[in-house]
Amino acid sequence: MPPVPPVRSVPSAPAAPESPPDAAQVLGRCRDLVSPVLSEAIGTLHPWLAEMARYALGHCEVGGAPADHGRGKGVRQALAVLGAEIVSGPARAGVPAAVAVELVHVFSLLHDDIMDGDTLRRGRPAVWKAYGTGPAVLAGDALFALAVETVALTPQAGAAVRQLTTALGDLVRGQADDLLFAERPWTGSDAVGQAEYEAMAERKTGALLGCALALGARLAGAPDRAVTVLDRAGRHLGVAFQIADDVLGIWGDPSVTGKPVHSDLRQGKKTLPVLAALGGAGYGELDELLALSHSLDEAGVRRATALVERAGGRAAAVREARRHLAAADTLLAGLPLAPVPAAELHSMLSALADRTI
Repeated sequence: MPPVPPVRSVPSAPAAPESPPDAAQVLGRCRDLVSPVLSEAIGTLHPWLAEMARYALGHCEVGGAPADHGRGKGVRQALAVLGAEIVSGPARAGVPAAVAVELVHVFSLLHDDIMDGDTLRRGRPAVWKAYGTGPAVLAGDALFALAVETVALTPQAGAAVRQLTTALGDLVRGQADDLLFAERPWTGSDAVGQAEYEAMAERKTGALLGCALALGARLAGAPDRAVTVLDRAGRHLGVAFQIADDVLGIWGDPSVTGKPVHSDLRQGKKTLPVLAALGGAGYGELDELLALSHSLDEAGVRRATALVERAGGRAAAVREARRHLAAADTLLAGLPLAPVPAAELHSMLSALADRTI
């Protein structure tokens, strides 16, 4: 990463609240601020593409009939708004960043579901299953283009577009590594190591979370050093977030996650709990089961899951997620941040930690 320039002070801000803010309330406040602008942006797309985007967000059925299938947590949107607020800027300054990163996030989900063969997203047929593969790819492309246009229309267009496109480049590289990892063996000289996995997770998931925090701050006029540190903090957060998804992919409740459990194991995806488990007890049997992952029956998948947990893979993944959360916290502590939004951001980090156990 480039060297970090010296920090300049930011304006004073109100004192932090005595009691920690509720993470759900923080997420809800930011969603309420961003949602109308996000809907307006999606409304500028071709009507068919806009319908697919709204379907992906849970706002309509196939055909366009209004619906309310619940919303995602909106973590990236909240990070962008808080990124503006923690450098003492107004919340509205972070809204274009929030819209852009949410559009990129939805674009990536549409394409990821196709690449991974996942038929469900948040408990409903994935966009590619509901509309077809070609239309889903096209809708993703439209969201990608709209995200770039959104930041290109801001006063800081040049720097903002560079921030977003750098994150997009990293996201694509991370996704490429993730797909290639599935073709590599679980053990031996060509096996995927934990360091490789975490570099992939930083790009695939961390780049966009880092971009959300940093872009919100940039649009609020933050100095370069603060923007750089916020990007780094968000990338650590993203690695923790990806590890949490790995844990939920093996032990999560499908009624909560909206995706079939054990799908990563069946696809041979290299996830941190399994990589960590391969050095523990039950290694031999686990390696044999993983070699057959694409053809395992339900009993075989359950056995592999039990071996991963017995070998300490789940516990190791939780520890690593918490380490990255602590690293993000340390970076944030080194900046002169506005206390109230900083406390709200910390509350979100704590909620993410709870998500991994």
